[in-house]
Amino acid sequence: MNSRERVKAALNFQPVDRLPAIEWAPWWDQTVKRWRGEGLPAHLEDPFDIRAHFGLDPLRYHWIRPVTGSCPKPASHGAPLVTCRDDYLRIKPHLYPRPAFDPKIFAAWAEDHREGRTAVWFSLHGFFWFPRQLLGIEPHLYAFYDCPDLMQEMNRDLVEFNLRAIDELCAIMTPEFMTFGEDLSYNHGPMLSKECFDEFLLPHYQKVVPELKQRGIIPMVDSDGDIEPVIPWFEAAGIEGILPLERMAGVDVARIRKNHPRWKMLGAYDKTIMHLGEARIRAEFERLLPVMRSGGFIPGVDHQTPPGVPLADYKVFVRLLFEYCQKGAQR
Repeated sequence: MNSRERVKAALNFQPVDRLPAIEWAPWWDQTVKRWRGEGLPAHLEDPFDIRAHFGLDPLRYHWIRPVTGSCPKPASHGAPLVTCRDDYLRIKPHLYPRPAFDPKIFAAWAEDHREGRTAVWFSLHGFFWFPRQLLGIEPHLYAFYDCPDLMQEMNRDLVEFNLRAIDELCAIMTPEFMTFGEDLSYNHGPMLSKECFDEFLLPHYQKVVPELKQRGIIPMVDSDGDIEPVIPWFEAAGIEGILPLERMAGVDVARIRKNHPRWKMLGAYDKTIMHLGEARIRAEFERLLPVMRSGGFIPGVDHQTPPGVPLADYKVFVRLLFEYCQKGAQR
């Protein structure tokens, strides 16, 4: 099987020669800096080239963002950019770019994708993430009650942008899967109620998700934290899976598989043990192996590999990743 076939078949619970051996997230810059001091060639800058250096399966990725480079910046991380509708209308000319992305990005990958030499996925802003980016982290949580009409307006505009982005992308290629960037959970569960999800997010997902499925793109969500309570919410929205499944937040992929047999998953490998040597690295793969064999699951680091992981241990991780991707294909 080629890389593209392997990713699509694995996520769709279909037989594979082996599971995809991929890194869905690029490495922290501090991780790469450390590895350069331990022998990683200095000329490797692009995450795709670093993946190739380690022998990982080819995977291309781009986040299609509804914010242009000319958009004003918040005063600090998490600070508000918009406090009222007038603010929103004032910056709106700097949002929702046309075209939605530089088509040269995907066009450069089109031949390799068509020939199966690389899988491709992309991200869109989700309907929790985007208002938070504009309103600021704390004001956004109050906005569900203080300015609900503005929240809905923002997300209606985001629906329009996301649908246009999908049309533009599928004129070039049809990626295997995508994620909505959300990050709506923390280590103790979701940051909004189901009632708020149903009112402010669900209707907008129901407009975009069918368009993805019609084109054969698997719709998933990217959210950190304890995401298990929100899986039924996303299932109702037509979402089919999630990443990165953070172990530090108590996420248990075996429990998810039991409770949601057809839920697609990517990630789940506990990044906090990767510096502890081969025995611990192997034990973590053993924890995940039964879920690998159940289908619909591609193992990978449950977020970016931290800078505390030596290059030598990462090479052990990659070697065992291939070993267990082979074992995981034995259904």
